[in-house]
Order: sequence, then C-alpha cells, then structure tokens
Amino acid sequence: MTTVDDLWYLADVASQQAEQTYHDLTERHDDFVEFTRHRRVPRPRFRSVAEDARDHGAPYGAHTLTYRPSGDLLLVRHEGVGKWVLPGGELDGGETFREAALRELGEEGGIEATIEGLGMLGRVEFHCDGNSTWGVLPVFEARAETTTAVVDDPDHEISAARWFDELPADTRDRDEILRWRDRRFD
Repeated sequence: MTTVDDLWYLADVASQQAEQTYHDLTERHDDFVEFTRHRRVPRPRFRSVAEDARDHGAPYGAHTLTYRPSGDLLLVRHEGVGKWVLPGGELDGGETFREAALRELGEEGGIEATIEGLGMLGRVEFHCDGNSTWGVLPVFEARAETTTAVVDDPDHEISAARWFDELPADTRDRDEILRWRDRRFD
C-alpha cells in the first residue's frame, strides 16, 4: 500500500508564499545582490523549512550586513555550521523582517544599527524525495550605531562577534558578501 502525505501540497503553498514575499521585497527595494542556493535535505527538515516558507516566505528569517564607516563588516561565529556568518535568524511571532534582523543583530552581536535598505536577496531551493520548494533570504544592509560587539545569544549558537576588514576564508556566502561590499564601498 502506498502512503500519501501532504508534503507536495505544503511545498506548493510554501513556494507560492515565497513568490509573494520575493515580489513584496523587490518592489520596495532596488540595487541589491541576488543569489540562489540549492539544498538537498532530509524529509523532516524539508517539512520544517516548507512550514516556515508557508508562514512568511523566509525559512531562515532575516539577516544583516552590518558595517562601520570604515567598511568593516560584523560577522558572528556560528558553532552549528562552523563558520563566520552574518547575524540573523528566524522571525518571532508577528515580527517584520526588519524587526527580526535588528533583534537578531542585538542578540548575536550586541550592536544597534539603522537599516538602510536591502543588501542581498537570496533564493534558497530545497529538494527532498521528488518534492521541491523555496524561500527567500532577505539580508538588510545596516549602518552600525554602536561598535562594541557583545554576544548575548539566547540560542547559544553564536560563540563570537567580530568586525572584519578582510573576510575570513570560512565565511558563509563569502562571494556574495564581497559582491555587495564592492557595490557599496567602491
């Protein structure tokens, strides 16, 4: 007997919400770096990201490219992925992407900042057992108002926060961040 579940339907609804979220963001912002990532994930993870994409279009929440006037960028060390990453994370309750990005920046880096626009917009495609869906990854550019980095991460995933003039080799999304930086500071 073949078991039929609702994963295909969930994936379809998630893709529709991602499409709407993508259009909402691109209508309000311009001059940002776009990129695409492909992920093969196990079934439980596929369901989880599809549910998040269904709810707001962004399975990884919102992140920030936080910079100082010198051009230094803030990165945080994420122990779960073993890399330096941009501060960010999932939305809590009814938060907007901007609110979530600023809250996560405060938790993961201890930095207050002013969002100046959308710096990057990712499309993350997920595949599992013949099912596919996708979600957006909004990354806002933000000018730092405070510059002393302090980690106060309630999830205990972030072990350090530092300003970088030169990005470390083990920076997640390094090429896209450098493309943004070249556009922003050259």
